[in-house]
Amino acid sequence: MSDPIISVQRISKQVADSSGTLTILHDIDFALFPRETVAIVGASGSGKSTLLAILAGLDTPTAGSVTLAGTDLFSLDEDERAALRARQVGFVFQSFQLLGHLTALENVMLPLELAGRRDARAAATEMLQRVGLGERLGHYPKLLSGGEQQRVALARAFVVRPALLLADEPTGSLDFATGAKVMELMFELNREAGTTLVLVTHDPQIAARCERQLHIEAGRVAEAAAA
Repeated sequence: MSDPIISVQRISKQVADSSGTLTILHDIDFALFPRETVAIVGASGSGKSTLLAILAGLDTPTAGSVTLAGTDLFSLDEDERAALRARQVGFVFQSFQLLGHLTALENVMLPLELAGRRDARAAATEMLQRVGLGERLGHYPKLLSGGEQQRVALARAFVVRPALLLADEPTGSLDFATGAKVMELMFELNREAGTTLVLVTHDPQIAARCERQLHIEAGRVAEAAAA
């Protein structure tokens, strides 16, 4: 078997509040391998999004380690983690996270430009055409529907060919029919790119499409099941 793309070892996360110390995650252990699709499921407040943020190095654990593509994520400083994310990780969020002052094309070009890619415009154009938005290149986010904005976000995530894609409730802001189309496109792009997909979702139908499910209950992994 190949080496894991990401390895999580005894991750815990605690925060202080007015009543004392709150444990959000407790001794989380798992490994994800290239091309796997994994759903993180659980009730609201169970720690799913916190875990996803720690996998990306956007949040820091109280204890434990995360190894991403062979690198200990939290041995790096913030700038080094950002550089590793730029090379290895794509993101898709419920709220799209597009920059309103940039066109669809410019939003997708941005990570390529930050990486110094000279073909940023051509690669971004091709990816937007792939997600069915070839006629919307010059449109700003406010002129796009929710489904179109999420397709721009998918294009931006996949255009860098990430080893790991993290998606946090990607259909949460969409109606059922639009969400179903977006998810179909996400899984299709994921198969084409050979990316490891980690998906936080409340939807059991979406979770069932993944090869594995990590069930988070009260900050612990209660079950890791094959779909």
